[in-house]
Amino acid sequence: MSVTPTQKDPRRWWALAFIAMAQFMVIMDTSIIGVALPEMQADLGFTQGNLSWVFNAYVVAFGGLLLLGGRLSDLFGARRMFATGWAVLAVGSLAAGLANEVWVELAGRAVQGAGSALIAPSALTLLMMLFGSDPKELTKAFALYGAAAPAGGTAGVFLGGVITEYTSWPWVFYVNIPVAVVTLLAIPRLMPAAPPRRGSIDLLGALTVTAGLGTVVYAVVRAPETGWSSAGTWLVLAAGAALTGLFVALQATRREPLMRLSILRTPNLAAANLAQLLLAGAWIPMWFFLNLYLQQVLGLGAFESGAALLPMTGAVMLMMIVLAPWFQSRFGPRTMIAVGMAALAAGMLWLSLVRPDGSYWADVLPASLVAAIGMSLAFIPSLGTAISSARPEEGGLASGIVNTSYQIGSALGLAAMTALAASRGADELGDAAALTDGFSAAFTGAGAIAAAGAVLTLVTLRTGRRSAAPEHETAGSS
Repeated sequence: MSVTPTQKDPRRWWALAFIAMAQFMVIMDTSIIGVALPEMQADLGFTQGNLSWVFNAYVVAFGGLLLLGGRLSDLFGARRMFATGWAVLAVGSLAAGLANEVWVELAGRAVQGAGSALIAPSALTLLMMLFGSDPKELTKAFALYGAAAPAGGTAGVFLGGVITEYTSWPWVFYVNIPVAVVTLLAIPRLMPAAPPRRGSIDLLGALTVTAGLGTVVYAVVRAPETGWSSAGTWLVLAAGAALTGLFVALQATRREPLMRLSILRTPNLAAANLAQLLLAGAWIPMWFFLNLYLQQVLGLGAFESGAALLPMTGAVMLMMIVLAPWFQSRFGPRTMIAVGMAALAAGMLWLSLVRPDGSYWADVLPASLVAAIGMSLAFIPSLGTAISSARPEEGGLASGIVNTSYQIGSALGLAAMTALAASRGADELGDAAALTDGFSAAFTGAGAIAAAGAVLTLVTLRTGRRSAAPEHETAGSS
């Protein structure tokens, strides 16, 4: 959807608050379950190895359907898809909270992910519609929007701790419902509308990319149990690769594909999306295993575990809103992303030194702050570069691609680190030494992903303008 504003909407900052809240909530839904996982495991009967599917069911649906969400946003209007996504998210949240069996819980999480897949790309498109005419305001809006994502991830941990400690785990899902209701009431008054466009919807493409991602994640998560050399593991991986290949073939032959493959040749778009993928692949496993280390090794309760990660939230907010835009204006996105990835890698490797008899103050706090600073430095410039590299009329597609990259990175990164941790003892509940060895291996692996991101950014991302929004988007928005 492409709309060029002729004047500034006086309600745009209120609208931005809801757009940032949307980003906060869809990312929070990946992390708010972290502290509640042990209680969910006891009540619903998850195994230690399958527990990550409470996260993956959401992320696979979210990441796999984001391209479809972006396409629907372009065709039917961002405001309409934004509202539809909130309604779907509320339904999924109710189902996940009421679940009394594993399969019901995972189904509810998948519906939540589908709703988020409609919300995320339409939110970015609405942001560009509201602020695309003013480069300075657009940079500020990107900073606030960008800060909402990692802040939602880390704040979700604390909120999940409070809810789990003082109510019960279903409320980590119910909390979405009142927010959805308020947002749905505000959308008609605050969000800009645009006429729908003609075009087709590639449902088969959406099905194949979602199934391909889910199959690969399933194979990686199951590999420690079935064996990496087993025929079953490789057959499932081959099936995932085949489904992904079918998706690419469909996109190459469709007249109106879900994703125009040639968009990946746009300068810096592929490189910025790769940075987002690797950033998520390092960051998400960190908080997942840090939660487990705090509770299963250090023995913290749900509330204490959530509170222990609040300093990360403060660091993320400070860096993203106050310091990151200032740094980017002086050093440019390429340097910012590479330095941020390197700092994230350093934080991960520091966390890999955790001890079975460690302490929060020595083993967790300093390393987690370094990681949070690194994430903050890399997130906004990689997001801004990925969004602004596309043509204005493909704003929904570009936002769908970058959100897909982040969620695929989240799912694959967590799946791979879960497999690595399990192979080193992280499935030995009650054995602090074995658990710590497994978690340490996961932190080391996540650090390697971040380090690879730093190197690849320097190799693949071109230098150029230092703003997050190029001229073709500051003149008009999508």
